[in-house]
Amino acid sequence: MLRFRPALPLVCFAVASSFLAAQSSSTAAVAPQTAPHFPTNEDLRHFKALSAPLLSPDGKSVLFTVTHATADGAASHLWIVPTATGSTEKPRQLTFSPPADKRGEHNAQWAPDSSAIFFLAKRGEHTQLFRLDLRGGEASPYDLKILPPVDVSKDKDAINPPPAPDAVQKKDEKKPADSKQQPVEIDVAGFSISDDGRYLALWVHDPETPGEKKQKDAKIDASWVNHEKHLTRLYVAALKADGAIDGDLKVIDVPPDVHGVVWSPAADKLFVVAEAPNEASDLGPAGTAWVVDAAAPARPVKLESVPATVSGGNWNVSGSSIIFAAATPDDAPPGYDDLYVLATGSPDARPRNLTRGFAGQFRGQGIFSTQDGGIIAPAAIGTRNAVVRIVMGLDRAGIQIDPIDLGAAVVSGLSTNRKQTGWVWLADSGGHPMQLCYAAKLDDACTVLPTTELAPANLRTVAPQLVHWKSGAFTIEGLLYLPPDSGSAKTPLVVDVHGGPFGAWEDRSDPFADFLIGNGWAVLRPNPRGSSNYDIKFAAGNKNDLGGGDYQDVMAGVDYVLAHYPIDSTRMALMGYSYGGEMAGFVEGKTDRFKAIISGAPVIDQFSEYGTEGGSWYDRWYFGKPWEHMNDAWRQSPLAGAAHAKTPFLLIQGQSDTTDPLGQAEEMYRALRQEGVPVELVTYPRENHGPLAIGMLGHPSPEPWHGFDVRQRIVSFINSAFSPTPPPSTAPAKP
Repeated sequence: MLRFRPALPLVCFAVASSFLAAQSSSTAAVAPQTAPHFPTNEDLRHFKALSAPLLSPDGKSVLFTVTHATADGAASHLWIVPTATGSTEKPRQLTFSPPADKRGEHNAQWAPDSSAIFFLAKRGEHTQLFRLDLRGGEASPYDLKILPPVDVSKDKDAINPPPAPDAVQKKDEKKPADSKQQPVEIDVAGFSISDDGRYLALWVHDPETPGEKKQKDAKIDASWVNHEKHLTRLYVAALKADGAIDGDLKVIDVPPDVHGVVWSPAADKLFVVAEAPNEASDLGPAGTAWVVDAAAPARPVKLESVPATVSGGNWNVSGSSIIFAAATPDDAPPGYDDLYVLATGSPDARPRNLTRGFAGQFRGQGIFSTQDGGIIAPAAIGTRNAVVRIVMGLDRAGIQIDPIDLGAAVVSGLSTNRKQTGWVWLADSGGHPMQLCYAAKLDDACTVLPTTELAPANLRTVAPQLVHWKSGAFTIEGLLYLPPDSGSAKTPLVVDVHGGPFGAWEDRSDPFADFLIGNGWAVLRPNPRGSSNYDIKFAAGNKNDLGGGDYQDVMAGVDYVLAHYPIDSTRMALMGYSYGGEMAGFVEGKTDRFKAIISGAPVIDQFSEYGTEGGSWYDRWYFGKPWEHMNDAWRQSPLAGAAHAKTPFLLIQGQSDTTDPLGQAEEMYRALRQEGVPVELVTYPRENHGPLAIGMLGHPSPEPWHGFDVRQRIVSFINSAFSPTPPPSTAPAKP
């Protein structure tokens, strides 16, 4: 249910002209403001992002990734900082990239002896694996080539371009012998270095062959849906002491597509997660899990008892079991995962569910096994993102799950080394900037490590209040942000609905919320029924009821803040992106209490969405196949309420959205225009579903002006709606 859409020619012109206005109007804002202020539209183009902290094997340093701000191209680079308290050594940038490399360096990993780092970067045509010796020297790429396992240009029914006239064989000329297939360069999708430094595992997308390139250049490029033959495969190579590859890459017979690989602590086995291609997003989960013995890589063992919803995991400290995430056995939205443990030594072993009934969500990343047999894992709980310790008893009743207080509402990027000589994480809370934390023991307080400046200077921020209200059988939580300077005057309200619907607002630092507050508005972010981070009953509370009970939860939240806070009921707006945009569509047809509604990347028509989105498995859980449940699908389509719409409506859409395609927003635009409702549609070239939202929210984006333009339009649209003069009707003129 995460969706988006492109533009009409007139709207494209509006985007272009607003781009020029944004450039000229922002030049004066580029100079830093010395007085404390909430972030401006231009400020949001200058936020960097901090991610992926990695503790070195010797525990002395932390590697982390900094993504440059939107205004600076949004490329990522690797930095390092010592863990020693009182160290005079400042954080320093390790990697740099040429202007042609728009993404920068990413997916870093330490060498087992802490003397070097490995990372991925695109230099030229291919994403390559690099090694950087920290004792001196430049980063050097590995020369990785393979014999292409697939060449569709040689299929029996393939069409190939005719030879050029000067290449036609002469009468007396001998026909050349068939040349052998030559190795070609590869694009590395991911890699993992074994803990003893002896092996390198790579997952690689099948490369294009010279014959296929000729076909493409000749425009012989038909796409056969669900018959993709270029897949992602697993390769393993031995490494020398200096990190050089010893011999050739050897393909491992794990069926593609390979999504992730984890070495065992003894570096003698691989845990591999793969997914069958060409069917998973549409027909349902198709994940598989495998164990590969490094001594016998030609005979991988499939873990038959692992569910098809497996999403990742890790080994326990002894290498005898796998801890992994997969869907709960209960009736819950796709993505509601439990943690399981599976002993790998016995073919008859069955996974043991460790977290069934826990009121929160787990993921397959960031799971660690401790020396005492416990498990450390991230868990999203309500508006917090915590870390929990799981102690296993002999049965489910004996399992104990306890949150660990790491000093922040939202903890992410938890990392340690194999010996667990320290821990690092990112600490994030509303009203406070993100910090890089280190502790020798996980129960110790955070020691803040210095990083680079992540935001413009002199910015103000507001911590949200956690509010609760009753709606039907549920207690609903929300985050309420109030402008600190409003005094006793009543404040306009913007209700911001999250995507998903299986998603949640969390109490983290949020420059976009501060931007809205800087415009003089209070902001309410509700987590209605169907949100993640709560129990099964709550998560499944909107099954076959999209726009029903969850809409009532949102409106009950509005009533609650009106009753308890100085909010101006005559100046309220609602906005949302993805499912939040879909909820905006429901609200449009159900109430006229808001002066303005903004819908980003919405689902509008469940019938057309189901047949054109990137994958339908997620939607199918909510209301089934539309042709079998006609009334249900239409009832849960915002388009069904268009005849009752009255509120001015702004649609924001990416033109390359494959999650919620362009046609969804276009359907709503046409319907509201013909109903005489003031409606605007703005689309953005090149933008897919997630990337446009990232730019809009002020996170680093390679698109320099799209996020700026979206925010500018949101502010203008709301201010216009709050003014005494209403926007004009768009109803067609009567003959």
